[in-house]
Amino acid sequence: MAKIVITGASSGIGESIAEVFYQDGDHEMILIGRSKRRLERVAKSTDAEYIICDVTNEDQVERSCSEILAQFQAAPDILVNNAGQFIPEPFLSTSSALFRQQIDTNLTGCFLVTKGLLPSMIQIQSGHVFFMGSVASVKGFTGASAYCAAKHGLLGLARSIRGETMNSGVRITTILPGATLTPSWEGTTLAEERFMPPADVAHCVLDTWKLSQRTVVEELLIRPTQGDI
Repeated sequence: MAKIVITGASSGIGESIAEVFYQDGDHEMILIGRSKRRLERVAKSTDAEYIICDVTNEDQVERSCSEILAQFQAAPDILVNNAGQFIPEPFLSTSSALFRQQIDTNLTGCFLVTKGLLPSMIQIQSGHVFFMGSVASVKGFTGASAYCAAKHGLLGLARSIRGETMNSGVRITTILPGATLTPSWEGTTLAEERFMPPADVAHCVLDTWKLSQRTVVEELLIRPTQGDI
């Protein structure tokens, strides 16, 4: 049984990750998100606890991490930094406010949550931290400069943490999914077949965690079979 923390767990990939771990066995999960209504629904269906938290708010994150450690009475076995936001906008029409919002949601939030929970993992020399990157972490997409900047930064952050924790017993993995059929694509006219199902991304997290402690998947790039959108 693992003790699992999933941010951005109220919908999309985060919800699917909670579902596949629930189906896997008797894990203890704490789900983090901003929408109480949606988070309650996911928590109920996966027999999980939840904490309402805006991961871009440092005070909220600090309180939430303290609550997590108290509730688990131990370090988490798995932290999935999944909280994020995709707002496409061409560079010349991207406001500074939107740029900061994308950086805060997709990058700074992961920094804050990891900073709050990683020390407890290092202390017991065990644990697995996942960062939910994107193909936009390794490829620049037109019309989404702020998002690409944030996701490129997230990959750099994960790589640096991996280097600093290599001998700590903690594994660091960045998942780099292509277009996945989540609420971010609501209203699209593209066929469902052009997208990956969120459950496929979720299973990548589960299967990567299940590898021997002697093995770590540092980065996992997955795309729709027909390529990027």
